Amino acid sequence: MGETILDYEAEAARYDETRGGVPRAEAAADALLRLLPPGTRTVLDLACGTGLVTERLARTGLAVYGADAAHAMLRTAVGRVPGRVVRADARRLPLPDGSVDAVTAVWLLHLVPFADEIVAEAARVLRPGGVFVTTVDKDAAHDVGSDIDALLRPHRAPGAGSDRADRVTAYAAAHGLSPAPGATFTGHGQGTTPRRTAEKLRGGYYASWFRGMAADVDALCAALAALPDQDRPRADPAYPLARYVRRG
Repeated sequence: MGETILDYEAEAARYDETRGGVPRAEAAADALLRLLPPGTRTVLDLACGTGLVTERLARTGLAVYGADAAHAMLRTAVGRVPGRVVRADARRLPLPDGSVDAVTAVWLLHLVPFADEIVAEAARVLRPGGVFVTTVDKDAAHDVGSDIDALLRPHRAPGAGSDRADRVTAYAAAHGLSPAPGATFTGHGQGTTPRRTAEKLRGGYYASWFRGMAADVDALCAALAALPDQDRPRADPAYPLARYVRRG
C-alpha cells in the first residue's frame, strides 16, 4: 500500500522498529546479494536509511557505501558502517561515471516523483556489466489477498505507483540498462491489522493511491472495524526486486 512522503528526519528514531527490523533487513540483504554478479567488489546502497541493510551487505567483505538525504538516518547508519556513508541526493551522486559495480535501492522509488532521475543517476555511476537492483511494485506487494485487501482493492487508483515495474524498466532502457531476472523477499513484520489500517487511512497514509473522498474513508474505516481479529496481523508481503544490467 502506498504511503505519503514522511519526514525521515523525525522518523529515524522509530524507523527500524516499525519497518520489520533485523528480520526484514536480513531478508532484503540476502536477496540483494543473490542478484549481484560474480566479481562484484563495490556496492552503493541508495537511501540507505539507518544502515540496517547496508550493514548486512558489508558483512560479506564487499566495499559497501551508503547514501541518504536525511541527517538523522545517517547518524544511525554511520554507527553501523563507519566511514562508509554520505549525505547525498540520489539524483546527484558525488561519484564519477562508471565507478561502482552495483547500485541498490530498497524502498526508495515508490516514495518520489522523480524515479526516472534516480534510475538515470544509478546508470551513470555503474560500470559496464554492473547491476542496478531496486524494489518495485511496493503497493501491489502489500495486497496479500486478505480480508483487508478485499475492502481496499476497489479504491486503488489505476496506474498509481512511481515504482511500477513497467515504468522503472522503461526508465532503465532509456539509460542503457537491460532487465535481468530478479527476486523477491519477505517483508517480515509488515503484515497489517484492521485497526492499524484504519488509523493509517484516516491519517492519509494511502493518499498516493486512494481515490475516494472523505465519506468513503469513513465508510471504509467502519467496514474495517467490523472485521474479525482487529489486532491480528495478516500475511507479510513479498517484495519484488528488479535487476538491470549496465550495457557496455
